[in-house]
Amino acid sequence: MADPFEVRMRFTSQLQHLNASVNSSQKAAHYALKYRDMDEDLHSCILEQLERNSMNNRANIMYFIEHLCDMAQRENHTNFVRMMQKDILMVVDAVAPSDGSGAANVKVVRRVLQGLQQKGILLPDTVVEIEGCLKERDIVAEHAVLSPIEANGQREQAQNQTNPTNKINGMSRPDKRQIEQRIEEDRERHKRLRESIWAVGDGVNDDQEFDRLWDEVSDIGEDDYIAAEEDATERRQALGMV
Repeated sequence: MADPFEVRMRFTSQLQHLNASVNSSQKAAHYALKYRDMDEDLHSCILEQLERNSMNNRANIMYFIEHLCDMAQRENHTNFVRMMQKDILMVVDAVAPSDGSGAANVKVVRRVLQGLQQKGILLPDTVVEIEGCLKERDIVAEHAVLSPIEANGQREQAQNQTNPTNKINGMSRPDKRQIEQRIEEDRERHKRLRESIWAVGDGVNDDQEFDRLWDEVSDIGEDDYIAAEEDATERRQALGMV
């Protein structure tokens, strides 16, 4: 039997070194499921690292949580899923705190919550409730607190002189390396998102996209027939003018 302390330390190290790659999240998720008999202890590691790490790393852990819950659900180990369902509000508060320090992570939280809902891990009502809280926290433009450049250089210099603790509006300001890392990781995630949009089906579930679009289309009403008739009349008039 593996030493619980060693398992915890290795899992903690993996969480601390997560990045934007899928392999990084999957590796940590596989490790957690390998030692599923220590699931409660590993779950506490996740919550602990969400409180201790930078906002960049908290975003990476948020994406990891989606991978972990998805894999745990497929392997029928519901303890990880159940504990995450119970503590999801605590997770959101850590990744996108109410003080605005994690405003750049609000979109991350939304994406993961939508993914968890689509996988049946979170109830729609739960996601709606959390979304109500996120609206109040989405008050800063994306990466505003991560931006290394102020609109006015003199203003930045004055702030540095009057604010030696390197804080903006009471929030710790990331260093240049963290800013560059976050930009690069967001670029990698957006690239993967575009790739997934254009992914070719496997031939088995090719109708899923059609069914989804069909469900999103509203029923044909009287206004649609009137608009079609007007378009047809305009086309006839245009052809007659040629």
